[in-house]
Amino acid sequence: MDVTPLLLSRIQFAFTVSYHIIFPAFTIGLAAWLAFLEACGLVTGERIYRRLSEFWLKIFAIAFGLGVVSGIVMAFQFGTNWSELSRRTGPIQGPLLGYESFTAFALEAAFFGVLMFGRDRVPRWVYFLACLMVAAGTTLSSFWIMVNNSWMQSPTGFALGPDGVFIPTDWSAIIFDRAVWVRFPHMMLAAYVTSAFCVAATGAWYMLRRQAAYEGRVMLTMGLRLAAILVPLQIGFGHLVGDFVHDAQPAKFAAIEGRWEDEQPAREILLAWPDEQAEANRFELAVPYLGSLIGSMSLSSKETGLKSFPADRRPPVAIPFFAFRVMVGCGLLMLALAWWGSWLSLSERILRARLFLWATFLSFPLGFIATLTGWFTAEVGRQPWAVYGLLRTADAVTPFLGASQVAASLVVFVAVYTLIFGFGGVTIYRQLRAGPIPAADLSLLTTNPKRPLSLAGASPGIADAAEMGDRA
Repeated sequence: MDVTPLLLSRIQFAFTVSYHIIFPAFTIGLAAWLAFLEACGLVTGERIYRRLSEFWLKIFAIAFGLGVVSGIVMAFQFGTNWSELSRRTGPIQGPLLGYESFTAFALEAAFFGVLMFGRDRVPRWVYFLACLMVAAGTTLSSFWIMVNNSWMQSPTGFALGPDGVFIPTDWSAIIFDRAVWVRFPHMMLAAYVTSAFCVAATGAWYMLRRQAAYEGRVMLTMGLRLAAILVPLQIGFGHLVGDFVHDAQPAKFAAIEGRWEDEQPAREILLAWPDEQAEANRFELAVPYLGSLIGSMSLSSKETGLKSFPADRRPPVAIPFFAFRVMVGCGLLMLALAWWGSWLSLSERILRARLFLWATFLSFPLGFIATLTGWFTAEVGRQPWAVYGLLRTADAVTPFLGASQVAASLVVFVAVYTLIFGFGGVTIYRQLRAGPIPAADLSLLTTNPKRPLSLAGASPGIADAAEMGDRA
């Protein structure tokens, strides 16, 4: 394999975007979780929701900062490594990214300070509004990014101008394209499910360690019950995304399915080892008729194989094939855990189910793995196109870029990301290990019953007294 600027640029972008997507996948859901906790606290008056909100706010702040830092690098790479992509798609991608700044970043910047420092300085309804606005900001940010990416997957609403520049002609077609409205909910639900399992796993961890057991149980049950609702919705939207790929990107669909020949009716290949040289699968395990049912909701439909496309228009097969199966496997595991845990939570059995608690604790990476492998499926499956069917990735890279230049920047990115996110990961772990401060009554720390002070800065003696009150 030749080490070319194109290959290195693709590796660099894959590395940085894989790092970056971890944090939005967590913070989008966590922002909604904080708003949900505040709503529960306002409605019920129970102080447990405030304790959990204060605890998860610290985690959110760290992850949010890391997400912002890692996202800045994306914009630089469009200019340094993918200038031809920027030049030709700039009239469309530039405004979409601008809309993200004018809407999402504006909301986040306006209300993030209130979220972090205003709890005891503003009325409770104002603080709840700030939580909603930050959650809305993260949602809008995801929306504009998904509009941008979905246009690259399904280009519409444009005309080709001089020098192959894409000129927008219909913004409503770009923003309201079918691809956006199946892929955006799919991404949002992925973020919510990821956060729900992180919350549930943290609660299981505390219950196993007998640390903050009451808070742990609330986190465990709330996280699992939310996931029990969200995971089936995620699977449903995943099927809709599959329908879109089947209709609009048949070569990607064939690669995901590992299907080389046209078949009628088509099998569903559960497991195999795709051999691109031989254009065949090794060690294949398949189910008759199921491929037609999944692809076209028919038991007799004809499904297209990879050999129907020229070799230079096919995506790599192994990565989307295996990544898709890992994603689906993670989704099914999360569904089983969420429903099992929700059933156990209806009684006291969940307190004694140590096997289940261990399984839930160890499940915390599943959402991240599913999100990453879903992106690998979508982006690698789109190849060899940067803009599907119109602009090849090889033609989108910066001209006259040297391999040594890209290699040097790749080494720097790996080193800096490892350092920064290593420290960030350790900091988040320490916050999680410390846990929420148990307190049955926050009035132990207040001088004004209407504006209780934060437990975050409580001295060990006060915190111990609060914990004793909780146990009593």
